[in-house]
Amino acid sequence: MKTILIIDDEDSIRASLQGILQDEGYRVLLAADGMAGLAQLREESVDIILLDIWMPGIDGLETLRQIRDINPEQLVIMMSGHGTIETAVKATRLGAYDFIEKPLSLEKVLLSLQNALRVSGLIEENRTLKVQLGKESEMIGESPAIRDLKAQIAIAAPTSGWVLITGENGTGKELVARAIHSLSKRRDKPFIEVNCAAIPEELIESELFGHERGSFTGATAQRRGKFDLAHEGTLFLDEIADMSLKTQAKVLRILQERKFERVGGSRTIEVDVRVVAATNKNLETEISAGRFREDLYYRLNVIPFHVPPLRERSRDIPRLAENFLTLFCQQEGRPLKRFSDGAIRALCAYPWPGNVRELKNIVERLVIMSPDQLITEAQLPAIFTAGERLLPRPESDDSESATLRAARDEFEKDFILQKLKEFDWNVSRTADAIEIERSNLHRKMKAYGIEPKKSAG
Repeated sequence: MKTILIIDDEDSIRASLQGILQDEGYRVLLAADGMAGLAQLREESVDIILLDIWMPGIDGLETLRQIRDINPEQLVIMMSGHGTIETAVKATRLGAYDFIEKPLSLEKVLLSLQNALRVSGLIEENRTLKVQLGKESEMIGESPAIRDLKAQIAIAAPTSGWVLITGENGTGKELVARAIHSLSKRRDKPFIEVNCAAIPEELIESELFGHERGSFTGATAQRRGKFDLAHEGTLFLDEIADMSLKTQAKVLRILQERKFERVGGSRTIEVDVRVVAATNKNLETEISAGRFREDLYYRLNVIPFHVPPLRERSRDIPRLAENFLTLFCQQEGRPLKRFSDGAIRALCAYPWPGNVRELKNIVERLVIMSPDQLITEAQLPAIFTAGERLLPRPESDDSESATLRAARDEFEKDFILQKLKEFDWNVSRTADAIEIERSNLHRKMKAYGIEPKKSAG
């Protein structure tokens, strides 16, 4: 039942509105002046306030100001028998939802209340969606690597420096970009994402800069580009290494001059954006191969971040898995499931070439396909249970034992050896296949004492 607070000094108005609204199914609270109404508001949760403007003591406009101090989102409908345009404008500027003239029309009052309740529902839905989005985009983990990354983000985010995020596919580079934006001074402005790898080469300029009507076949109307949409906010250029050299040159010009022209246009548009770029490639290697502009690299790489692969933060896997399990059970409307200790050990032993994205997909599959509330190691794909056989069963999962770490290292060593043999000891092809940087693979080979062999090819 929705609650309506009526603040009006006329007894007849309060009584008539109370009777009508109670008949319509509302719970009604009454106050004879502004001070009494404010006292009610401090004690009760109210959906909508019907507020008279001309009252003894503090008038309706001052009451509205104080209502805003108590609850900035409170919906208030103003009422007045001596209304003027100037008064209505003042009330609107103070945040009133609607303005109704006396003598009151029953139809107008009920219509205004219905419309206000729809707005209230949208506000609550928006608040819920923001909370859900925040949970889905939260960086989860307490491993040293993630703690360091969070600390670096907290330092860099409030500044205006441009950011370059590197890391393998699926590690969560977008989460880092969103975290930087949410902690920045631009948090209330747009966060605009562009996946440079997903846009065809012939369309990427239009996507980034916009286009004028008739500038090319199919351009039937003017369109704003991502740079324009991100004005005063953050522009996230994901997979930036997949842009052509021609587009890179135009992006560099915008970053330097902070202005551009739409495709097919001549008007110069000035923008203020903070650029956060990300890539899964080694840009220094791309520069050496002539596929990425060196000047653009140095322009973007003001504040570098590296997101570690999941296999280097294995102690975060149980918490990540449980978080995804709760998320997908809620989304699918399923009873809350849980992992067995054996399943958690198997997940921790797996090297996760697809990183957090792969873990998220696997958990979603298990939520949908597993009939039981307890997910055991027997329900995991075969590759997980193969890793499980390498691991002793620790007596407690409270902390990661040295034996568990050694077993995981042994599993990763065997995995790398198997892949090297599969690709005839070609390190570059092996690194591409398991989606890690070639230099990272060399470091792991050295750490595990794996001697490189000459490829037959």
